Formats: sequence, C-alpha cells, structure tokens
Amino acid sequence: MIVFPNCKINLGLHITGRRADGFHDLETIFYPLPLNDALEVLSPGTLQFSSSGIAVPGDPADNLCLRAFHLLQQDFPLLPAVNIHLHKHIPMGAGLGGGSADAAFMLQLLNTKFRLELTTAQLMDYAAKLGSDCPFFIINQPCFASGRGEVLEPVTLDLSGYSFLLVYPGIHVNTGWAFKQVTPQLPAHALGEMIRLPVSDWKEVIGNDFEVPVFQVHPVLADIKATMYASGAIYAGMSGSGSTMVGIFPKNKIADILWDASYRVFVMK
Repeated sequence: MIVFPNCKINLGLHITGRRADGFHDLETIFYPLPLNDALEVLSPGTLQFSSSGIAVPGDPADNLCLRAFHLLQQDFPLLPAVNIHLHKHIPMGAGLGGGSADAAFMLQLLNTKFRLELTTAQLMDYAAKLGSDCPFFIINQPCFASGRGEVLEPVTLDLSGYSFLLVYPGIHVNTGWAFKQVTPQLPAHALGEMIRLPVSDWKEVIGNDFEVPVFQVHPVLADIKATMYASGAIYAGMSGSGSTMVGIFPKNKIADILWDASYRVFVMK
C-alpha cells in the first residue's frame, strides 16, 4: 500500500506566549500543498525501514514512520510487522512539515491497511504524541492553528486560483534557536481575521515573527523574498522557522527567475 504525504506552508506565524511546559503558544495558518513524499508499506513478517531520494539523517530506528508504527503497536499488540520504504522528496528542516506529514500518513495507512477503525479524533491524538504539527496532516485542510500548533480550527481558504513558488536555499535554521530570538507578544493584527482579507492585502497585515531574527543571520532569505515581490508575487513570506520562502502569484504567472543553482525550487501552478 502506498500513500503520498504532502507538505504544508505557514501563512503568517506569531509567537503569542511562553508556556509552563517549556513550549511556546503560537498562531498560524497551515495550508497544504501538493509537494509530496512517497510512503509504501508491505507486510513481510519483519519490521524494516529503508529510504531513497533525499538522504534521511540520523538513526533509521528513530524515524517518525517507525515511531508511528511502535506507537500504534502499544495499543494494538497484534499489529503485524511491516516493511516501510520512504522516498523523500520534501526538503527536511525547511519549514514544510515533511517529517510530520510522513508520520501522520503512516498512522492513517496502518489504520486503513489493518482495519484498526480509529476515528479522526483518535488518529489526531496519536499524531500529537509524535509532533506538534502532526495532527494537521490528519485533517490536511486549511486550518488556523494555536497552542503548540496542535489546536486546529478549519478555515475556509481556497487558493486554487493562484500559483505557488517555493524556494529552499538549503539553509538549516535551528527551531529552538529561532524561538529564543522572539519575544512573545500578541500580534497587531489578528491572524484569524486577516486571512479572510483578499490575498492582495496580506502583504501589509500578515507576517512571520521569525523573519526578523532569521533574516538578520541569513540575509539571502530577505533577498529571495524581495526578488519574489519584484517578480510579481502578490504575497511572499517564510514558512515556519524557515528556510523555505513562499511566493503566491497570479495563476500561471510565475516569472522565469534565475535562482542560485544550489537552491531547490518548486513551482505549483
């Protein structure tokens, strides 16, 4: 059985408070986009994990797909061992949620393949144990996210009439460091209200609190954003804590921009 985990982008992001558990409260809009990994599960009788595409760093035993399997197996001890293969296409550490998507899709795949009959709410509870933005990929529709990112409220937001440009310059931004650079505060504009405005208004009222400190250390990201606007973007901003820059353009009107050859560039028309 094979599924295709997709990425998400953040439209705006505000750090609104510091929590007693050491995490931060935030608010953002998650929006799914069709940039996909491929995740295949077979049942050979032994638990195995392999990957292709972009190299997945770290111990394979710690991969989120395996962690998702073990999490379900705790409550479903008869869950059979599986052979997992992940083809990685979504850049990692890029603010696109690829790892979280893989984990969430693994939960759903196992639920379907082995007829566990878990509800959406139950799958979201499992997903929350794997990562703050994992539950989003169970719903996988535009959402206003708060709390640590796991409190989700679906929003009506259809951007199918636009084209998207994603530029990932290969810069790794440490999320923990990024949070330490931001002083939590309530935003000047309520994101849940601003997202209802026309996309042409977003440039003035929707922002990402991480951009100021991250751009100071990596000014090339500010240059990418400026290039997007100069090339006709209606809205541009950083996704999550970076470093993918997202540009929203009129439908099928993304300019032919000559980017650095080391950048990974994705166009979604």
